[in-house]
Amino acid sequence: MPRPVTLFTGQWADLPIEEMASMTAEFGYDGIELACWGDHFEVDRALAEDDYCENKQALLAKHNLSAHAISAHLAGQAVLDIIDERHKSILPDYVWGDGNPAGVNERAAEELMNTARAAQKFGVDTVNGFTGSSIWHLLYSFPPVPPKMIDAGFDLLAERFNPILDVFGQCGVRFALEVHPTEIAFDIYTAQRALEALDHRPEFGFNFDPSHLIWQGIDPVEFIRAFPDRIYHAHIKDAIVTLNGRSGINCSHLNFGDSRRGWDFRSPGRGGVNFEEIIRALNEINYQGPLSIEWEDSGMERTFGAREACEFTKKLDFSPSNVAFDGAFDKEAQ
Repeated sequence: MPRPVTLFTGQWADLPIEEMASMTAEFGYDGIELACWGDHFEVDRALAEDDYCENKQALLAKHNLSAHAISAHLAGQAVLDIIDERHKSILPDYVWGDGNPAGVNERAAEELMNTARAAQKFGVDTVNGFTGSSIWHLLYSFPPVPPKMIDAGFDLLAERFNPILDVFGQCGVRFALEVHPTEIAFDIYTAQRALEALDHRPEFGFNFDPSHLIWQGIDPVEFIRAFPDRIYHAHIKDAIVTLNGRSGINCSHLNFGDSRRGWDFRSPGRGGVNFEEIIRALNEINYQGPLSIEWEDSGMERTFGAREACEFTKKLDFSPSNVAFDGAFDKEAQ
């Protein structure tokens, strides 16, 4: 049975959820991954209003859409980050508060706990998101970075996320970290270290997104093979490396969409990700969750891109074989 193809609404939060749900269905999607910003999924209202989740599910049902996950990337980013003025623009006012960094960290952690409670009430078992990182700025080791400073970053992950994961466990909900630059885990080795810091708790796994790996030179298939029991959700998103002798992989402080960058995101099937091998690897680990398109392509009109991406992904997906192709020659098995 094909996996459901869903659309993540994080890049569409400028549209009201009624319009977004209608568009998602019209594009041909089976479901929708609701972002916890805009009016797509409001954690505070989900907990405060008895009928909020029921009404949200009724809206999706009206458009024949399923929901398998909600996503709390923005609040999660502020749990481990060193807080500065950038965070004000991505956080709800009640999380930002007076902007005092320690308070923002604490309120972001509480928001993530409440997101688990809201997910349980909404009837989904996965919350995708970010963790932030207190050590991302130490990535390039100059001035030389003592190992104890990196250790401290992973110790902080354990300190702040174990209480969060306690709530996730109580709610029967999993947290799926989107392995991504600026997070505590951004590649295979840091993902492994994050699991170790959290003592391999079952509440903590990954939202697999190949677009964040390929430009780093990491084979996304190797990530799947490294963590076969921790792929809790999957994003379909593409990227392309555009090094031309002048551009750099660190992108020169140039924004997405600038042709001078050394890499950029692309609509699925139009970049460098080998999705054929990804589907085969997901089949190998028996991943049965959604294939959720996170559509980002600065050079393409988004409604065209979202429709095309849905068609591309549905055509791409296939089930594994339950017989060996040459089994007909095995006379002893006949």
